[in-house]
Amino acid sequence: MDIDLFEKYESNVRGYIRSFPTIFTRAKNATVWDHHGKSYIDFFGGAGSLNYGHNDPAVQEAMIDYIQRDGMLNALDKATDAKYHFIKKFQETILLPRGLDYKIQFVGPTGTNAVETALKLARKVKQRSKIVAFTNAYHGHTLGALAVTGNEFYHDDYYGVPLNVTKMPFDQYFDEDDQMDSIDMMRRYYEDGSSGYEVPAGIIVETIQGEGGINVSSIEWLKKLEKMCRDLDILLIIDDIQVGNGRTGNFFSFERAGITPDIITISKSIGTGLPMAIVLMRPEIDQWSPGEHTGTFRGNSLAFIAGATALKRWDNDEFAKEIRRKGEWVEKRFRAIKARFPDHISDVRGLGMIWGIESSIEGFCNEVSREAFEHGLLAETAGATDQVIKFLAPLTISQAELDKGLDILEAAIEATAAKHPTTKQEVTA
Repeated sequence: MDIDLFEKYESNVRGYIRSFPTIFTRAKNATVWDHHGKSYIDFFGGAGSLNYGHNDPAVQEAMIDYIQRDGMLNALDKATDAKYHFIKKFQETILLPRGLDYKIQFVGPTGTNAVETALKLARKVKQRSKIVAFTNAYHGHTLGALAVTGNEFYHDDYYGVPLNVTKMPFDQYFDEDDQMDSIDMMRRYYEDGSSGYEVPAGIIVETIQGEGGINVSSIEWLKKLEKMCRDLDILLIIDDIQVGNGRTGNFFSFERAGITPDIITISKSIGTGLPMAIVLMRPEIDQWSPGEHTGTFRGNSLAFIAGATALKRWDNDEFAKEIRRKGEWVEKRFRAIKARFPDHISDVRGLGMIWGIESSIEGFCNEVSREAFEHGLLAETAGATDQVIKFLAPLTISQAELDKGLDILEAAIEATAAKHPTTKQEVTA
C-alpha cells in the first residue's frame, strides 16, 4: 500500500493523515499498528470517540452476534430491539442512579448534528433566536454549530455565520484570578433593558474546552452560569460530546458541579467509535412535532448494540475509580515534565483523563507531536495556535501502555526542547 494514493485522490480537507502519515491496519485497546507492522500508543483516542478503546472484546462479540442473527442495521426511528436495549441500559445505568429525568432524542450520528438539534430546539422552545457561546469554544463545522465555534480558522465570511450568536468570555479568559467575572458581566447585560443585548434562548458551553486548549471551567463558574440561566429563563445546553462518557472521571462532565442542564449533547464515545449521537432534554422541553427533526442514519443499530454493551462498565463505581486513578498518574507525570522544562512548558491543566501541556514557544507542540509519532506515539495538538499537546487516550488504556506512552512523550519534549535552547539550565531527568 502506498500512502500517495490518499494525496492523489482524497480531498485537500483531510487533516489527521498529515499529522500521522502512515496507513493503519489494526488496533486493540490503546495500541494501533500500521501496514509496516510498527506499533503506536494511542493518546489521540479518535478525538474522544474511543473512550472504551479500540475493538473491545465484549463490544465485538455483541456486534458480531447482532449481524449474524440478521439484526436490522438501519431502522431510522423505527422501534428495534437494539434501540430498546440501549434506552433501557442508559436509563437504568446512567440516568436513574443520578436522579436525572431526560427524554432521549436520537439524531443524525455526528456531534455537530447533536449541536444543531440543541440550538434549533432551544430557539423553538423559547421563541427567541439568540444563542450565547464562549471564546475558544468548539461545537462542530455545520453552519449552526460553526456559528457557536470560536476558532477563526474554521470560519469564512462567505459561510454566512455568525447566525444569531453572541460570543462571551469563557471562565478565566482574561486572567487566572478572573478579576473580570464573565457571568456577572452577562447578567448585567441581560438584566439591563438598555444594554442592547437580547436575552438568548440558550447558552451552550463545554465544561472543559477540548479543542480550545484544555480549558477547565471552575465549579463556581458553572454553578453561577446555571443560576443565571434559571433566573433569566435561559436554557442551559451542555456540550458533552468530547468530555462526557467518563472522560473526566464521571459519566457526565458536569456532575462535579452538581448542576442540571436543560439540554445535553452526546456523541463520540456513546457509540464506542461507531457513528451515533443523542440529545438529552428535560421532558417539558421536548416540544417537537413528529418528524420535525429527522436524519436517515439516526437508527444506527450497531452503534446502539455497541453503546449498550459499553455502558455495562458503569454498573458499579470501579470503572470511574480507575479513570480517576489513571488521571492522577497522568497529572503527576505532566507536572514533573513541566518542572523539568520550565522554559518550554508554560502550563499543565486538565481533569480525569483529559490533559494538556502548553508551550508559549511557537510551533513547539507541533514539533513534539511529530517527534512522538516517529517514536511510536499518537498525540495531537489543541488550542487556537496549536499551543497545547492534548492527552486523550482511551479510558481503558493499560498501565503498561500508559507508562510507555508517557515515556515517549517526555522524550519527544526533551528532544524538541534541545532544538529550542533557553538561558536557564533545565532539570535533568
